[in-house]
Amino acid sequence: MTPDLKTSLDAIRRRIDLRLEAVLPQTLAGQTALTEALRDGVLAPGKRLRPLMTVVVAEDLGGATEAAIDAGCAVEMVHAASLVLDDLPCMDDATMRRGLPAVHIGHGEDVAVLVAIGALAGSSQLLATIPDLGAEARLEAIAILSRAVGVRGLVAGQFEDLRGGAAERPVARIAAANGLKTGSLFSAAVEIGGVIAGAREPDRAELRLFAQELGHAFQLVDDLLDQLAAAAELGKDVGQDRNKSTIVAMMGPAAVQRRIERHASAAERSLACVFGPGSRMQGLVDLAIGATLRAAMPAERAPRPAEAGAGEREVGLA
Repeated sequence: MTPDLKTSLDAIRRRIDLRLEAVLPQTLAGQTALTEALRDGVLAPGKRLRPLMTVVVAEDLGGATEAAIDAGCAVEMVHAASLVLDDLPCMDDATMRRGLPAVHIGHGEDVAVLVAIGALAGSSQLLATIPDLGAEARLEAIAILSRAVGVRGLVAGQFEDLRGGAAERPVARIAAANGLKTGSLFSAAVEIGGVIAGAREPDRAELRLFAQELGHAFQLVDDLLDQLAAAAELGKDVGQDRNKSTIVAMMGPAAVQRRIERHASAAERSLACVFGPGSRMQGLVDLAIGATLRAAMPAERAPRPAEAGAGEREVGLA
């Protein structure tokens, strides 16, 4: 990643953080405990990768930055809600997220469920009220994000992981679940950016292909780090996949690193069709995949560095 690109992305991330706090759903007077839990669940420090993707796509296709930031914040609320639910004892039973106690640890399981519902509702409300975005575009953005979360998207992937994860599964079935769990929200993030910019359908189709490939790569990175990294480096529990059938467990780290590179290359090709070579989105992908692995893994086990981003300290994927 070049210094100019890093500066650009850092500036967008700061704007996203400020706006995310401003649009956080407001609780009723006297419900301070719910407010604190909502803040912990949504505003905890993170890369803000998904809203960054929305903003970068929208800006680089000629869309309005402010509308894209609001839409990105809506996507981030959904992502935060999914993490809160994913950490529950009935799901992955995790204790730490983004370097902090998981919401159900800090505030109780009952409040954690309410936080997730509140964030999901807040996301839809935010998309429905974005200033300077036409009604048709708002409705389309809501439909895209709802579809990504639903029973043919993130929910389907999580169900497969919960009910099928402990059994031996073909690699193709695991990959399909990974695509649903992770790729669905990536796809929503970039396609909503395209909606804000009024992108043509061929470009939106390439963006969906990009997100699908990125989702596969990203989940493989996450699974690899779960096996090889330390909790303190990632800011979340590790070893969560020890009783699951994963591609890492079946193929081993070296083969998985090669799969990550293939998915990342395919994602890059789709990006090039939309933005040309060397785009900001490509720099963001290099940061999300390559730098994170290099930061959390010994050098001899990390994938070969991309041209951009080598040596940067970037911790955590969430």
